[in-house]
Amino acid sequence: MNHSHRDLDRLGELLLVREAQQGQAEAFRTLVDAYEQRLLYFIRRILGEEDRSLDVLQDVWLTVIKRLPSLQSAEAFRIWLYRIARDKAVDAVRGRQREREVLADIAVSLPDEPADQIEASLMTENIEVIHHALGLLSSAHREVLTLRFLEDMSLEEVSQVTGCPIGTVKSRLHHAQRLLRHQIEELNHA
Repeated sequence: MNHSHRDLDRLGELLLVREAQQGQAEAFRTLVDAYEQRLLYFIRRILGEEDRSLDVLQDVWLTVIKRLPSLQSAEAFRIWLYRIARDKAVDAVRGRQREREVLADIAVSLPDEPADQIEASLMTENIEVIHHALGLLSSAHREVLTLRFLEDMSLEEVSQVTGCPIGTVKSRLHHAQRLLRHQIEELNHA
């Protein structure tokens, strides 16, 4: 049975999580198949390099295997999974003396603005240009953009994964979108 993340509806995912918690290997493999590429992409956005990303991903799955039986709520699986991935990736970055970049907060506090979507013109850009531009942003900016738009998480979910207040998430999203647009314009005119 080959499932992608989009194939798993919420109910199906809840059943798989519960089965995996009970030690059913096939259910766990299906969850890994559904999330592995998306988690790897997320980890790479934080680390900024690929060679350590696979090691971090493996560490994430080992931690999930150990802790899954004690997960209180199957409904919380996705946020819990991304939280583990974020913590492991941040630990790897700290190990490389880049803690400041990952943990740097955006000092400017902005008024609340709807950050529901990247402006429509951005979505028409070449996907390679967007990925390259993402790579030029700070880890904190890449992280919120990846979770919000590529993982389609709500602001509340992004807040839970990153451990930042919603106001900080909104601020980071606003800055990240502006910086991403600027980087794309620079790349297109280079």
